[in-house]
Amino acid sequence: MGSCWSDGGGGMVGVGGTTSSAAGCYASPNDAVDYYLKSRGFNGLFSQIELSFSASDLRDRDVISKSDAVVVVYTKGRDGALAELFRSEVVLNSLNPKWIKKLTLSYQFEAVQTLLFRVYDIDTQFQNSREEMLNLDEQQFLGEAKCALSEVITKSNRTIALELMRKEGAAAAQTRPQSHGKLIIHAEESLASKTTTEIVLRCLNLESKDNFSKSDPFLVISKMVEHGAPVPVSKTEVLKNDPNPIWKPVFLSVQQVGSKDTPLVIECLDFNGNGNHSLIGKVQKSLADLEKLHVSGQGINLFLPTGVGHKHEDKALKSQIFVDKFTETVQHTFLEYLASGFELNFMVAIDFTASNGNPRLPDSLHYIDPTGRLNAYQRAIVEVGEVLQFYDSDKRFPAWGFGARPIDIPVSHCFNLNGSSTYCEVDGIQGIMNAYNGALFNVSFAGPTLFGPVINAAATIASESLAQNARRYYVLLIITDGVITDLQETRDALVSASDLPLSILIVGVGGADYKEMEVLDGDKGERLESSSGRVASRDIVQFVALRDIQYGEVSVVEALLAELPSQFLAYMKNRNITPTTSTSSAC
Repeated sequence: MGSCWSDGGGGMVGVGGTTSSAAGCYASPNDAVDYYLKSRGFNGLFSQIELSFSASDLRDRDVISKSDAVVVVYTKGRDGALAELFRSEVVLNSLNPKWIKKLTLSYQFEAVQTLLFRVYDIDTQFQNSREEMLNLDEQQFLGEAKCALSEVITKSNRTIALELMRKEGAAAAQTRPQSHGKLIIHAEESLASKTTTEIVLRCLNLESKDNFSKSDPFLVISKMVEHGAPVPVSKTEVLKNDPNPIWKPVFLSVQQVGSKDTPLVIECLDFNGNGNHSLIGKVQKSLADLEKLHVSGQGINLFLPTGVGHKHEDKALKSQIFVDKFTETVQHTFLEYLASGFELNFMVAIDFTASNGNPRLPDSLHYIDPTGRLNAYQRAIVEVGEVLQFYDSDKRFPAWGFGARPIDIPVSHCFNLNGSSTYCEVDGIQGIMNAYNGALFNVSFAGPTLFGPVINAAATIASESLAQNARRYYVLLIITDGVITDLQETRDALVSASDLPLSILIVGVGGADYKEMEVLDGDKGERLESSSGRVASRDIVQFVALRDIQYGEVSVVEALLAELPSQFLAYMKNRNITPTTSTSSAC
């Protein structure tokens, strides 16, 4: 997630940005960074996670000594394909090894990151070889285990013990699986994911690039990358007609930059409305260098590159840049809240209005394909549920239907999917699927498409949980094919719910016009307003039209869940809730 910037009094936003403030850091990522990451397939929350490994009671495959073990880690795709990520060092002569080498990888909230771990006993003749050069087919296999990264980081002490088993697909030597010891995995979030630097920059004696007025300066801060163009990581607001500007703070995380010693290019540009901004001057410094400038109180001259190729030279300017403030703070992260016992609780509401078509016919959006191919409703349930289920300890999910007539009652816009008149919960994702399949042939499709009742039902549960001081945050998935007909009532429900621990994900299936639905999503910076004039305290809605992304590179679940950690953190910040240390068992 990116950094924030502000527009300042009378200022403009530079380089096509949007206004923000330091207080809005969680909810308003830097659009330059956001665009760069999303253009390369990265979305949502990324934190650097460090995995440590140990094992107990390994099989002893050596005759004279104990096993000499190495652990190999693979990532497993949805198609089952394996890609090797990591090899540890070899620990000699131990059935209970503790490996020193650690695996660092990016945790992606919106993806199920399946990891496969294999442990091998390295033959004596290969023990002087580098680990990465070992042919694993020539080593003795000791066992393997599999889990999602989410399973590790949602444990209260981020430690999980996995039974090592024989390889998947291997012929069974016995009628039931036999354990080959345990692999213990511990996860730590890197400090770089938590540390944010606040910097106030100012310039002195900027040269004018305009013929009839002073320059309108702003700064762009970019990270130098190997064999590539600098990557923008932050920018300031534009200050009009100001040769001696003092910009509002910029916020940079160490993770974002790479390290305190990573070279940064700070460019001072003159804003032009046509987008062709003129370079006034630039410097190249690391965060560590900027910290030293702040301590010294001295400025440094900007320069302009002149010439090209071997004749390239830097022209020093009279203009100077100063660091008026440099502070480092450790922010509370999404993973810290999870470690202290907070959970995400999944809910689902499904549209059974008549516009979906007869579920017995193949052209219906609710048609159950006998080949097992999932319809759009089933896909949304499974793909979103697969991610969120790891964050809910009891995996009992409220599930509703709307826009239909259940047996013996009038048309309902919020009925229990399981057919019960007393409770709405089902067991697990399969429980939702079973209840959905049963409801298809036990309700009469009707209409219209009303969201208010199901949003209010979810809000009631969230409100009761809040009153009990439970560490729960609720996520309601609404799947619909139609144009909403109670738009103002839905606005009112969403504004009221914005104070609650609740986010709402909406998936539009079919070919309806969803322009009104997009109004509910606050991505364009406009917060919802109720009929009484009350403005939502935060954005709690994410809407995705399935047709817009089903053929693209970004999956439905990634598009839906990318904002959820930011919405969660915005709620915690609004309520001044901080994570506390949990002492419950992890394994």
